[in-house]
Amino acid sequence: MERSNRQRLAAEEGARAIADVERHAIEVRKNMARLRELREAKEVADATRRASLPAPAPKKRTTKLPR
Repeated sequence: MERSNRQRLAAEEGARAIADVERHAIEVRKNMARLRELREAKEVADATRRASLPAPAPKKRTTKLPR
């Protein structure tokens, strides 16, 4: 009788553990999707900002080359 009780408790605890792991995995995937959206929006904003800026002027040479 005690053995069956332990097995029942272990099965219930295992089911709770699996549910907890699945819930955590869902939360991680949601967070990853949120961060991906933020990163992609930032990349688009950077690309449009970079496209609107004029091209940088070429730098002048400051040191003389050896002969």
